[in-house]
Amino acid sequence: MATNITFHPGSVTASERATLLGQKGITIWLTGLSASGKSTIATALEQHLLHLKHFAYRLDGDNIRFGLNKDLGFSEKDRNENIRRIAEVSKLFADASAIAITSFISPYAADRQFARSIHEASSIPFVEVFVDAPLSVVEQRDPKGLYKKARAGEIKEFTGISAPYEAPASPEIHIPTGDLDVTQSVELIVKYLLDKGFI
Repeated sequence: MATNITFHPGSVTASERATLLGQKGITIWLTGLSASGKSTIATALEQHLLHLKHFAYRLDGDNIRFGLNKDLGFSEKDRNENIRRIAEVSKLFADASAIAITSFISPYAADRQFARSIHEASSIPFVEVFVDAPLSVVEQRDPKGLYKKARAGEIKEFTGISAPYEAPASPEIHIPTGDLDVTQSVELIVKYLLDKGFI
């Protein structure tokens, strides 16, 4: 860890920035098994918010691994670092008054709690959304064929098969994707944001 650094506070406060841009920042953190519907919901939510003239930006688990986190694998240590980095990045987006939408499996409760804690420490709202589909359902969907490969032993440390997924105990929003379609899922999130005065 570097020791010869100094934090430089900005010349614009969070409240000033929110007033100037007409929007407060927030992170909406979607978590769930692979093929639960996280990316699909996140993409639709981003589109919906942008059409409402809100500045929203989606950070996708697969996409981030092509750039920022391309040096990370899928060991528990690398998964921890993957989420640590994206937690910091989403906090930066939200600090800039964006609605940051993350869609990462983020299988460990401690990592999600870290993401929440750094937002709360900066007085930035953090909304955890559990995109909930049982293993039997996501295995049946399996759009990328990953579960089949994991069952065959071709993919090691695969969440839900050979690596754990710790479901959120008390997320702000719970979306059972076996019961709700994409439009209903987005409506559920938007209603929460409206009810809480986030948008």
